Formats: sequence, structure tokens, C-alpha cells
Amino acid sequence: MNREIIRLAIPNIISNITVPLMGIVSTAIAGHYDSNHSAATIGALAIGVSIFNFIYWNCAFVRMGTSGLTAQAYGAENRAECTRMLLRAVFIAVVLGIGVLLLQYPLGELSLWAMNGNDLVAEYFYARVWAVPAGIMLFALNGWFTGMQNAVIPMVVAVVVNVIHMICSFFFAFTLDMGIVGVARASVVAQWCGVALATILLFAKFRHTFVAVSRSEVFDRHAFGRFFAVNGDIMIRTFCIVIVYTFFTAISARMDEQILAVNTLLLQLFTLFSYMSDGFAFAAEALTGRFTGAHDAPSLRRCVRLCIGWSIGIALVFVGAYLGWWRELLGIFVDSNQANASALIDLAGSYIGWVIIIPIACSVPFLLDGVMIGATQTRVMRDAMLLSTVAFFALFYSLQPIIGNNALWLAFTSYMVLRGVFQYFMTRRLEAIYEI
Repeated sequence: MNREIIRLAIPNIISNITVPLMGIVSTAIAGHYDSNHSAATIGALAIGVSIFNFIYWNCAFVRMGTSGLTAQAYGAENRAECTRMLLRAVFIAVVLGIGVLLLQYPLGELSLWAMNGNDLVAEYFYARVWAVPAGIMLFALNGWFTGMQNAVIPMVVAVVVNVIHMICSFFFAFTLDMGIVGVARASVVAQWCGVALATILLFAKFRHTFVAVSRSEVFDRHAFGRFFAVNGDIMIRTFCIVIVYTFFTAISARMDEQILAVNTLLLQLFTLFSYMSDGFAFAAEALTGRFTGAHDAPSLRRCVRLCIGWSIGIALVFVGAYLGWWRELLGIFVDSNQANASALIDLAGSYIGWVIIIPIACSVPFLLDGVMIGATQTRVMRDAMLLSTVAFFALFYSLQPIIGNNALWLAFTSYMVLRGVFQYFMTRRLEAIYEI
């Protein structure tokens, strides 16, 4: 079982680690592009990225819903349903992508108003929006690959996409003097290259797995009903996550330019951990779906127990790294020659304790998300997230007048812990997961 977990987790970790590395490179470019206005540039990038996180995360149900249902079909050895799931996912991704492009102007203007974005943020948004259809298509394809127990193809695609993004970001930002708008254009190039590569690898690896299916089977009312029921729960759950993360950046921007820059830097460290931890969550997702589809409860119990152990181990490694080297890690993002570099790092040190404890707070909740997706216990995920989101806002607004920015970090940490606690008890200490 440990070999199976590692077989799926390691490629997912490699895939995931490239995402925060892309964020690190983008933030570093923003911090070095104009050393006299680095805080303002980092803040503009943070707002722009938050807007796209809002869009992407609200479309992430395509990956998660596809993964769980495909894994269950794979466990049941139902090749026809695996084929139908791929077609359903791709169809929904295409519809969503076209919808975002058609609505880009109202989406952009509303987002800029809500996030208090300036002209630089607007340029970033309208340059990067053309990457969104490709990003959603990759959600669909990667969800299907994960359900089919293949983590290598998403890893290869992620590495290629992020290498292209980093190379193009430096070229567009510095050589062509585009700044963070160049980072946005690099996203467009990289995402569409990723779709092309994923499609090639899909047919190279799985062309013999596909079986002939009819249009009526793909769009079967019952199957689509289940697909949308699962995805509806995931959409609500993801919307809550987006609201919290977007609020985090928006309220930071309204506090102070320096606080926005510092919170953005600290969130990069949190994101680095979260993508590493998600490698085991994705492994749990694939294996939980597989054992659920095969009705193998003993293997499912063993899988969940071992995945939790791995997730906690990763968290402890990050706690040690943040304790020992947080100042060096933050230094990656800020040009040491700029006038306010030392002040930014010193201010970040006032809040670094939250980033140090967050890995422990998040490790099990992140892992349980994967278990719930694989078992298609999406209603539990939805309800747990709704309650946790209410707790987040209640804590922030009750404590912010007293402890300022610390209230934001306390609410954020509590939100992470509570989502796991609620899931654990809503499934009767996970017993509902094993009733297959």
C-alpha cells in the first residue's frame, strides 16, 4: 500500500511543486522589475493572481468531480464509463472556457472593483484571461488521468507548462520590458502548450483503453445528474475557499500596502506547503475512488490511515524548514538592494509564527479532502466548508479591531483546522467512508 501511495504521490508532488515555484518566480519578477516600487508591483500581482484564483478555483470542480467518479469506474473495471467520463469532462471544460472568454469584460470590471485593482491589475487581467480555457481543459484532463491511477502524465505536463511559463515570464518581463503583464502573457503561452502536450499523451497512453460510446450514453440524464450533483457540492465548497482566499488578499490591500506585500510573501510559503501536501491528498483521492469502486473496504482503511501518516510527516518537515530558514526563504522574493527590503522582512517576522504552525493545522484536513473526493462524499465536504467559512468571518470581524492583521491569520488557521474536524465527525469518525 505504501508503494501505491508513493507511486501516485511523488509525481503529484513534483507536479504540484512546480505551481508554487511558478508563483515564486512571478513574485520575484514583480519584486525585482521595479526596485523603487516593488511593494506596489507585488501587490498588483497579488490582486491579479487572486482574481484568477477565483476563476480557476470555481472551475476546479471539473478536476475533482472527474477524478473521483473516474477512479470508481476504474476500480469497477468499467472501461465504457471511463471513456464517457472523459468526454463529459472535456465537454464541460469547453463550455466553461468559452463562457469566460465571452464574459471577460464584465468579469474583469467586477473583479477590479471588488479587489480595488488599479490600471496595472487591469492590464494583467485582460492579458491573462486568454489562458483560462486552456487551464480549465487541463483540469478536466488531469482529473481523468488521476482517476485512471496515472500521475505521471499530469507531472510531465505540469513540469513542461511551468518551465515554459518561467522562461517566457523572464523573457517577456525583462527582455521585452512588459513587467507583470509579460508574466500574464507567459501564462497564455504555457497553458495552451500544456493542453497540446496532454492531448498527445492521452492518445499515446490510453488509445487502447477507449471503447466506443454513443452520444446518448455520454449525455445520459442519470449519469449527468450524478456528475452535476457531485460537482455542485464541489462548486459550493470551492466557492467558499475562493471567498476566503480572495477576502484574505482584499482585506490585506485595504489594511496597508506594506501589510498586503507581507501577507502575499507569507502566503507564498503556505502555498509551497499546500501543494506538497496535496500530492498525498491526490494519492488518497485516486486510491479511495479505486477501492470504493472495487468495494474493497480493508484496503480503503489501510490506504486512509497510511496517507494521513504521510501527510503529517510532510507537515513536520515544513515546520522545521520554516523555523530554521524563513528569513532566507522570504529573501527570495525581495530585492535586497531595494530601500524597504529590510523593513518588509522584519514586518513579515512579526507574523511568521502563523506560517510555522499552519502545516500542522492543515495536513490532515487537506488529506481528508482527497478522501472525500475519492469516496464522492461531496456533501460532507460542502457542509464542512460552509461551517468553516462562517467561523472564519466570525473570528476575523470579532478580533480584527483588537489584534489587527493577527486576527486575519488566526481566522485563516482556524478555518483550515475546522474543515478537517467537521469532515471527521460528519462521517462518524470516517466510518461512513468505509461502508461500501
